[in-house]
Amino acid sequence: MLRENPESAAVRIYGTNISATAPALMACDVAEVEPYRVNDHVYAEFALDFCRRHGIDVLIPPRRLDALAGRAEEFARAGTRLMCAPPAAVNVLTSKSRTYEAARAAGIPVPEWRVVRDADQLRTAVEELGRPGESLCIKPAGEYSAFGFRIFDDGPLRLRDLLEAPRPLVSVTAVADALKRAADEEEKVPSFIVMPYLEGPEVSVDTLSAPGGRLLAAVPRAKDGRYRLLLDDPEATGIARAVVEHFGLAYLANVQLRRLRGASVLLEANPRPSAGVYQTAFSGLNLPWAAVRLLVHGDPGELPPPRLGGRIAVTETAAEVHPAVTAPAVHGS
Repeated sequence: MLRENPESAAVRIYGTNISATAPALMACDVAEVEPYRVNDHVYAEFALDFCRRHGIDVLIPPRRLDALAGRAEEFARAGTRLMCAPPAAVNVLTSKSRTYEAARAAGIPVPEWRVVRDADQLRTAVEELGRPGESLCIKPAGEYSAFGFRIFDDGPLRLRDLLEAPRPLVSVTAVADALKRAADEEEKVPSFIVMPYLEGPEVSVDTLSAPGGRLLAAVPRAKDGRYRLLLDDPEATGIARAVVEHFGLAYLANVQLRRLRGASVLLEANPRPSAGVYQTAFSGLNLPWAAVRLLVHGDPGELPPPRLGGRIAVTETAAEVHPAVTAPAVHGS
């Protein structure tokens, strides 16, 4: 979307990843490997050095925002504009529990939740939140939680469970035992969130906003198998607007919603562009380019009303990986 911008401006893209063989690097003009498992200071210094070495005009970080937020002036001295939400928003939104606390205080609908770190807290949370006919789930309380997500199911295995697509199921007892075992072995245990398993489909709202949280555009979308639906959903847009305004989000962000007992509630909010933001191109908006214009020139350019209500298909493509691509230069950001 950056290359195919409405102004036909020439764009040179520099990308980095912790893996030299990451497929996304194939789309970059210059690709490097970034440091893995380093602290925030080391990562920020690396990013600054990368921008200086390559003369980067705009840095759009998809991760490690906690390391970069608040350093806009340092990047500006290096000649780079940093596209990032304010540090306070990043601090809150990179924690599920802090997000829910702040959103609830602002009147934004959120599910009930409990933060747990040991077996006793887990059992108490399940007892307090459990309702007949509803399932509960558990996931890490940090920013990236997809790999740690599990649905609680203490029922017996059924034949149909073996014939359907696998689901990330786990028993309460198994999780409690794992937490106790970790504590007994003095292993560091992160915080987890226990909450109702929310009904789908998930609605993901990609937003563009001006510094301070003024919403400029929003495109809600949902999954339907291999299809993506561009939704005309005023309720979802309204909640996304409330999130963006309350947290003062700037440029690109993503607000995810699901339903609890028939009402939309906040699942999570990410102060960064979503992996699926490219799908919004079919709404007639180029959100990434508008965000770059907003950052560089102070205005997003023309923003036509999005074409919503359509359906797009997501397909796979294959590309040959040449040896030169699998061994990019040294570091990246």
